[in-house]
Amino acid sequence: MDCSERIEALIDAPSADAIDTARVLLGQFKGESETLAQAIDDFLLDLITLVFVVEATREGFHNPARRLARMRLTRIRLLLA
Repeated sequence: MDCSERIEALIDAPSADAIDTARVLLGQFKGESETLAQAIDDFLLDLITLVFVVEATREGFHNPARRLARMRLTRIRLLLA
């Protein structure tokens, strides 16, 4: 399983541990470019938001938050390709 697949799995099972794991996995790419660093920061912010939404709100809000995190992950994947 590659890095992006592992991160995508974290989107489906969000937790505080998922945030730390994503930070570690993405940390290896942060110095490659300013654009990639910003994409990583945007993704992590969305993942943190997703964890909050899952822990604090009704299930109806979960899928939109997951969709946003997946869109941000797609940007990272494109920048790494």
